Amino acid sequence: MFEISKILWGLLRPSVLMLLLAAGGMLLHWICQGAGRRAGRVMLLAGIGGLLAVLLLPLDRWALRPLEDRFPRPPAPAQVDGIIVLGGAIETDLSADRGLPSLNGAAERMTEFVALARRYPQVRLVFTGGNGTLSGAGGPEALAARALVEPLGVPPERVTYEAASRTTWDNAVFSFAMLHPQPGEVWLLVTSASHMPRAVGVFRHAGWQVTPWPVGYKSLRAGRVMLPEGGFAERLALLDWAVHEWTGLAAYRLLGRSDAWFPGPAPG
Repeated sequence: MFEISKILWGLLRPSVLMLLLAAGGMLLHWICQGAGRRAGRVMLLAGIGGLLAVLLLPLDRWALRPLEDRFPRPPAPAQVDGIIVLGGAIETDLSADRGLPSLNGAAERMTEFVALARRYPQVRLVFTGGNGTLSGAGGPEALAARALVEPLGVPPERVTYEAASRTTWDNAVFSFAMLHPQPGEVWLLVTSASHMPRAVGVFRHAGWQVTPWPVGYKSLRAGRVMLPEGGFAERLALLDWAVHEWTGLAAYRLLGRSDAWFPGPAPG
């Protein structure tokens, strides 16, 4: 399933799908007659129309905002038993090649992890992240995470590193098996705000009642006027990410890895 999902997503993500539609439509328009040419025109218009919509409208923010608003950031708890951060913020192949941890657009997961470690100096810390690429280039993300957080003052004996997971489902199941969290314990779950609904749904299904601690917002609050912001490539990448999360929510529900289509603050 992991390999199939990676291949399908590589072909069907909005940025690639719109380009494929435009290119395929142009090809059909050139080489076909009659119905084939008409189908080519429809595909070409759909592909170009989609790209224009991304250029002119804040589709990326519209798609991200419901995900990011689902779990508001709570007040800092007085008592915390553990902090768990999900991988996805480190480029494993680039980190291995250059010999230094290289962060991507989800970097706030790691910076917040260090900040929380300092705020709660006695709690258990967990980083869960293996290698989520098809090639496995660069090794597990946990290795680069260790190289990042230790120089920032987090004692190595405080952190448990889970290095076998490749998916959010793996993050929850493997970490649960390693740590055996007890009922009533308060665990902060740190991940990107747009990823939080899927992550919470999976952790709940694994039997782990976590406290969501979202970071890395990419959209403005609901109700504010929203116009396209940033470059076209950036907005297209954010739209890809949003669609990836919505697709992941549906897939995990269908696969029985989450108890809700759109997990929210109240379980179920």
